[in-house]
Amino acid sequence: MRLCIYPGTFDPITYGHLDVLGRATRLFDHVLVSVAHNPEKKPLFSPEQRLALIKPNIAAYPNVSVTTFQSLLVDFAVEQHAVAIIRGLRAMSDFEAEYNMALMNRHLQPGVETIYVMPNEDYSYTSSHLVKQVSRYGGDVSKFVPANVAQALRVAFGQVSPPPAPVGVRPK
Repeated sequence: MRLCIYPGTFDPITYGHLDVLGRATRLFDHVLVSVAHNPEKKPLFSPEQRLALIKPNIAAYPNVSVTTFQSLLVDFAVEQHAVAIIRGLRAMSDFEAEYNMALMNRHLQPGVETIYVMPNEDYSYTSSHLVKQVSRYGGDVSKFVPANVAQALRVAFGQVSPPPAPVGVRPK
């Protein structure tokens, strides 16, 4: 079975991410969406929240699963027996940093390839950072993220109240 890792912060997942994921599912037997613990990026959502936002959006893909990781990406890929890492390239501005990471990863683990996938041009300007910025100021992000993510952003930015907790469950 050819497994690839689709790593990212996914804070939050966007339609661009899901487009890249869909392309990866046609190239590999299994795709493991891997949510990075990256406190340097100061994520809005916890890793557990990001997992919860991703899961309903990958349900249509029988060959996709999701997890988190905290280690060096290529070491994680080897632990998972992955043959490749999938990365999305939106624009040429992404290429230099991605290229340098791929070369370092190849140096550290020569058996793990990095494969770049371009998303549909409709998503070439979409990033999690921009989606959060638009949402923070009350803009409509429904064209960029799934409905559950748009709702979570509205809750995170205090634009709506969170849904009530199920009976017998205490809110955190």
